[in-house]
Amino acid sequence: MLQIDLWKRVLIWLTCVVGLLLAMPNAFYPRVEAHNDAVAAIEMGASGNGLEEQAAMWPSFLPSRLVNLGLDLRGGAHLLAEVQVEDVYAARMTSFWPEVRDLLRGERATIGTIRQQPGPDTELRFKISKPEAIQEAASLVRGLSRPVTSLTGAGASDILVRTEGDMIIVELSDAEKLASDERTVQQALEIIRRRIDEVGTREPTIQRQGSDRILIQVPGIGSASELKEIIGTTAQLTFNPVVSRTSDADAPAGAGNKVLPSIDEEGVFYIVEAAPVVTGEELVDAQPSFDQNNRPAVSFRFNPTGARKFGDYTAENIGSPFAIVLDDEVISAPVIQSHIPGGSGIITGRFSVEESTNLAVLLRAGALPAELNFLEERTIGPELGQDSIEAGRIACIVAFVGVLVFMFLSYGTFGVFANIALILNVGLIFGLLSLIGATLTLPGIAGIVLTIGMAVDANVLVFERIREELKSAKGPARAIELGYEKALSAILDANITTFITAVILFAVGSGPVRGFAITLGLGILTSVFTAIFVTRVLIVMWFERRRPKTIEV
Repeated sequence: MLQIDLWKRVLIWLTCVVGLLLAMPNAFYPRVEAHNDAVAAIEMGASGNGLEEQAAMWPSFLPSRLVNLGLDLRGGAHLLAEVQVEDVYAARMTSFWPEVRDLLRGERATIGTIRQQPGPDTELRFKISKPEAIQEAASLVRGLSRPVTSLTGAGASDILVRTEGDMIIVELSDAEKLASDERTVQQALEIIRRRIDEVGTREPTIQRQGSDRILIQVPGIGSASELKEIIGTTAQLTFNPVVSRTSDADAPAGAGNKVLPSIDEEGVFYIVEAAPVVTGEELVDAQPSFDQNNRPAVSFRFNPTGARKFGDYTAENIGSPFAIVLDDEVISAPVIQSHIPGGSGIITGRFSVEESTNLAVLLRAGALPAELNFLEERTIGPELGQDSIEAGRIACIVAFVGVLVFMFLSYGTFGVFANIALILNVGLIFGLLSLIGATLTLPGIAGIVLTIGMAVDANVLVFERIREELKSAKGPARAIELGYEKALSAILDANITTFITAVILFAVGSGPVRGFAITLGLGILTSVFTAIFVTRVLIVMWFERRRPKTIEV
């Protein structure tokens, strides 16, 4: 007998109501977006500027999650960056020199004195005063090697040590370079993501392309240059011992040293040791603050390792200047007045409040391990995105109206039920997109348009099956029941295969392809639900009310 239990009816209609409630904020997009931004700002401690009024623009008891608009709909910035992985090789050799120097100084009686020699940045070159002990010195340096921490480099050492005459040359092994490249790109990817998240942008696309490139797309940001300012600064913070101070930018620095300009003092340069005592990688926090003269500054705190090194150095070098270096520029070079335990301090300079805040953000997010070379940059204006939205809206409306008219003309009253289910289907799609925080792009709109066309397929199968059953002289109730039962396998088969395709597209695709796969996959789920359950409930409710002796499908 044609019937559906009360609890099933309640569950079906409750699902529809919840889906439509979740989708409702998208009908008031500007108002809800302003509400969400105001609430987020208030939660972070901001006040004034009409934030309370904006927060009150949408009732707090209603859902407020929105479907995020992608770059092609909202406008924003697009960058393709290449990570200069070779920079890391030079940094590794620079930081390796103090370890080599301290090791060989302990063997001075055997190998004599050591002196670093100029050479390529990716190599560490030095000589010893007793050339006859060069093999022994090279063997000692090889003892500092470590195994490569990657699957492809299993069993290999991270450094290669060779001799040329009276010179010892150290460089990274090929296996370590490959592992270093992988680590560098992954670290750059994560740091870029943290920096963009710090400034509160919506749903950025940050993904790796090839071996050393990163694609960055951020909707809603003003321009590509603004995006580059957020992520393009390496923010390499180091604390280096000062050798001397000079006014000559070309002054000889000596092996193991470098000449850096001062930010605060025009025409002043510092010769500092290239190997830092502590680096920004050992920072655990950085916050904007003010110094004792109430000028903007940045306070910082090291992890236990950095705190120990910082404390030991300040205890041993009281009275000596100490350079705070940011991206190869000396921010300040204070004289160490006393031992600084605890691993915390403050960076002062000629900062504005905004500059100190931005510097704290960069330091807190972490330093980029290598410089980024921007190969491609585009700014997509919001007016272009608005045109895309209008074109997508027109496509959806045309497809929607066409399907509604076709179903009504083809199936009459039953076509009306299918049309009601189709309207609910679109609402449920947007409800699910809002619930998962998905990003809608132009291909995503194409997925919705395709879903609208596919959504009635299941109803067509059911209605045609009911027609066949009516021809075999069965009663209306039995024909409807058999129509749904016998069409179910065909409906599931067709939609499962399409859903598998959507899953594969999502798994192997990226960016817009994933957007299409998400809307297509969600559309399949909602269309099956509305076709099998919603239209059946509508037909049963109609049948119970009208009790027709015959029906026309």
